[in-house]
Amino acid sequence: MLKYLALLLTVIGLAAAVWLIGQTGFAQVIAGVSRIGLFGFVLFMGWSGLCLTVLGAAWLAVAPGISRAQLGTFAWARTAREGATDVLPFSQFGGLVIGARTAIAGDIRSSLVYASLIADQTTELAAQLAFTLFGVAMLATALSSNGHGPDVLPMVFGGTAVLAAIMAGFAFAQRPVLKMAQGLAGRLLPGSVATMTALTAELDAIYRLRGRVILAFLLHLVAWIFAAFGAWVALWLMGFQMRISALLALEALIFTLRTVAFAIPGGIGVQEAAYVLLGPIFGLPPSAGLALSLVKRARDVSIGIPAMLVWQAQEVRALRRRTVSGDQG
Repeated sequence: MLKYLALLLTVIGLAAAVWLIGQTGFAQVIAGVSRIGLFGFVLFMGWSGLCLTVLGAAWLAVAPGISRAQLGTFAWARTAREGATDVLPFSQFGGLVIGARTAIAGDIRSSLVYASLIADQTTELAAQLAFTLFGVAMLATALSSNGHGPDVLPMVFGGTAVLAAIMAGFAFAQRPVLKMAQGLAGRLLPGSVATMTALTAELDAIYRLRGRVILAFLLHLVAWIFAAFGAWVALWLMGFQMRISALLALEALIFTLRTVAFAIPGGIGVQEAAYVLLGPIFGLPPSAGLALSLVKRARDVSIGIPAMLVWQAQEVRALRRRTVSGDQG
């Protein structure tokens, strides 16, 4: 049922994106996209690879006892996680599962992978909330100076409130939910009690290392800023000039709306509508915003599809190894 709902939301979002591009002008948007060129697009993808490495480092920071030499494992797991979220027809939850499986395939014990994933997601949401508040402050300043677009305030404030609620819920409900799951596992699946106990112990140990948690938060904040600055680079390569601070604020708000719309795979339609509505407030024409959105989509597909193919190949190899081991046993 859920997969059909995700597919329906994807179709609706895609239709909305196409309609927005048509209303803005296909020729204008495509002309903006074409100006980035092959070299510029490869450069943009390389910048995204740097962001994924920083995100991998943030995840590693809340995985105590794991060597820094495993940074590649966590960066690859984060890449697979983002790839699944961007190109597969389900929401962010499926990406989290694939990211965890990828890290476990890198010989990281499963209890630590899942515990560190929870801590990593918590620090990421906290960093995003801080970045969002910067965007809201910049939006309020822009609106007070030109008086344009007050109708967007309910949408932005609502999105910020939902993000704060998600972050608070994720942070404060972790232990109660784990305890409830542990009790349920004891009744239904007695063999899984040890796993749930180990996961809870791992998570408690992580949160006692406050320095690591703070480092993960700071690395996530750097990654959010890097990702937003990458959009500025893409616009510059396409010939659009914009103040860096304004684009950082715009990207912060768009990231927020995409996160809040987590049920829509890839936030398709939401991202495009946000550029059309919010872009002009910060001095970005709708055609330029939609061109940037298409370049981002192309980047997501160019990274996400190869990542999913490699991940699938790894899963097949792992399945074959388990089959061979079972036959020999």
